Amino acid sequence: MCGIVGIINTDGTLIDGSHIREAIRIQRERGNGLGGGFAVYGLYPENRDKYAFHLMYEGGRNSPVISIVEDYLETKTYIYQSEQIPVYPNDRISKGPYFKRYFLKPIEEFIGPEQTEEDYIVEVVMAINKTEGAFVLSSGKNMGVFKGVGYPEDVADYFRIENYTGYTWTAHNRFPTNTPGWWGGAHPFTLLDKAVVHNGEITSYGTNVRWLEMFGYYCMLETDTEVISYIYDKLTRKDNLTKEDACFVMAPSLWETIDRTNDGKKRYLRQIYGPAIVNGPFGIVLTHKNGAIVLNDRNKLRPVVCAQDGDTYYASSEECSIRLLSPNVERIWSPKGGEPVIIDFLEEF
Repeated sequence: MCGIVGIINTDGTLIDGSHIREAIRIQRERGNGLGGGFAVYGLYPENRDKYAFHLMYEGGRNSPVISIVEDYLETKTYIYQSEQIPVYPNDRISKGPYFKRYFLKPIEEFIGPEQTEEDYIVEVVMAINKTEGAFVLSSGKNMGVFKGVGYPEDVADYFRIENYTGYTWTAHNRFPTNTPGWWGGAHPFTLLDKAVVHNGEITSYGTNVRWLEMFGYYCMLETDTEVISYIYDKLTRKDNLTKEDACFVMAPSLWETIDRTNDGKKRYLRQIYGPAIVNGPFGIVLTHKNGAIVLNDRNKLRPVVCAQDGDTYYASSEECSIRLLSPNVERIWSPKGGEPVIIDFLEEF
């Protein structure tokens, strides 16, 4: 039932958050006030070479977990800057957790011989997420996530996202079915530069989690969207699959189709990555530093509409959000089930 929207400017044009706020606001009936959130890329150009950690602390600014996490970060990373993320309580959201952001780099001599820098950062993220009362909302470079409990327009006002600019935005309006509404459980879910907004229900959650935990991923939230971001990270960053192959793994063809076409590569991928298949109805927008992916389950049981207007791409649960952003959009279409829409930037911003 959830609502999703994505705006991807492939030419790097920056827009402020007021546009995505309005695009998700008109999908209000797709949520129930228990979660809304936004991811933005191009957010911190002055710190583009550093990892931007957005952290949520339960218990307020005096919570003892803050010093625990910051002591840990100081032993694992160089912290160049840290500050409170400003919030603006109102009559719809009067209070929430305490939010801080940190711009940091790993201590290089601590990176193991078999580790990459990103492996090391993931290890840091997982360690923090195991700390009760703390949660990493986002950890990528030049990007960040703002999310919480409320309708998305209320969350947008709480963080005043119109004060932020970026070349890619995603938004989510949550209607939770299996998990409670809480600040960390709102979408997007992220790891490094990847952020996922999702409409649907993943019936393969247990299998997916057990597979991910074999490779050091810690799924603390018991929500299906979290595993999608981790699965994609595992497939592309650690296993070096192409974006197309990673999408096939998550939403593969039926065995009878593979046998009929005698596609050896697809047969291999489905055999090797069986536990990474994402079963159930879903529609996702997955953004990363170099573009975005839009993907439905192979039976297209959840709506996703895509559009292109020059160098700008849109994705949404509802066409009305796209028409609001670009009334005379050049091209609009509904992707087929299991057929990814892959949007790549010509250069890295």
